[in-house]
Amino acid sequence: MIQATFFRSNAKRNGFSLSGHAEYADEGKDIVCASVTSAMQMAANGITEILHHPATVEVLENEVRLKLSHSDKQAEAFLDALYLQLSLLAEDYPETIQLSDLEV
Repeated sequence: MIQATFFRSNAKRNGFSLSGHAEYADEGKDIVCASVTSAMQMAANGITEILHHPATVEVLENEVRLKLSHSDKQAEAFLDALYLQLSLLAEDYPETIQLSDLEV
């Protein structure tokens, strides 16, 4: 299962951590993992490359984390869009994605 944790501070999203595997299909054929990866990359690239918003991005062996350096309405919109996309995927593919919020 993919664990998607969204970080919040003062009721605003300011980052995320994604880890795990959907295990919907064999490696290389898992459309849920591919969808999550694509959505995450779009959000991270939108924040760092389009908005040029400073953020800490960590790519670990089985986890990707992004943390905004400071609050920004446009960057938060990318995080909200990622949360929405993952929520919709979780509805369509139950037992593959678990979303949670963490106050930091």
